[in-house]
Amino acid sequence: MDTKKRTVKTGFIEALPLAIAIAAYGLSYGVLATQANLSLASTIAMSLLVFSGSVQMVTVAMLASGATFTSVLFTSVLLNLRNLLYGAALAEGFAPAKKKWRWLLSFGVSDEPFVLGSARFQKHGPDPLYFGIVASTFYVAWIISSYIGAFIGGQIDPLKWGLDLAFPVTFVALLIPSLKEKPIIATALTAIIIATALEYLIPGNELTIIITGVLSPLVGLYLKRRSRDD
Repeated sequence: MDTKKRTVKTGFIEALPLAIAIAAYGLSYGVLATQANLSLASTIAMSLLVFSGSVQMVTVAMLASGATFTSVLFTSVLLNLRNLLYGAALAEGFAPAKKKWRWLLSFGVSDEPFVLGSARFQKHGPDPLYFGIVASTFYVAWIISSYIGAFIGGQIDPLKWGLDLAFPVTFVALLIPSLKEKPIIATALTAIIIATALEYLIPGNELTIIITGVLSPLVGLYLKRRSRDD
C-alpha cells in the first residue's frame, strides 16, 4: 500500500468514531430545525454551507425565539472566532498543499478536525491529505444525519432519545486524551468550576460559555508562563 492510500485509510479509521457521534448530533439538529419550522431545503443548505454544529443549533434556537438576523449573525461570528486560532495553529500542517486546496481545507477547520489534525501534525509533520480525509468524513456524516433528522422531523424527541448528549460527549472524548500537562488540566478544572458556579448562581445564563471560555485559559497561560520562568 502506498503512502497516500495508507494516509486515506488512517484518516478515515481515526475519524469514524467521532463521525458517529457527530451524526447523532446532526440528527438532533435536523429534528430541532424542522420543529422550529425551517424547511428541509433550508436545514440541509445550512449544513452544506455552515458546517458548524454549535452555530447551527444556536441559530435554530434564536430563529425559533424570534431573534433578529443581526443578532443571529453577531452570535454566529462570536461562536466561530475560535476557528481563527485553529486555522493559525493548523496553517503549517496545510503548507504542502496548493493554495486552492488550502482554501478548501480551511472550510473543514472546526473542533473535531482540529484535534485529530493537530495531533497528526505533531507526530508526523504536515499532512493536508490526512486533514482533508478527516474533515470530509465529518462533513459527509453531518450532511447525511442532518437530512435524516430533518426528514423524520417531529416523529422523534431528541431529548427523549438522549441525542442532545452527543455534543458534550464528543467534546469530552476529544478533551480527555489532551489532559497530560498541568496547565491544560488546570484550564479544564477551572472551566468546570466557573461553569458550574455560573449555572448555579445564574441558571440558563447565555454568557456562561463565553465567560468560561475567556477566563479559564488565563489560568493555564499563567501556569505555563510560571513553569517557564522556573
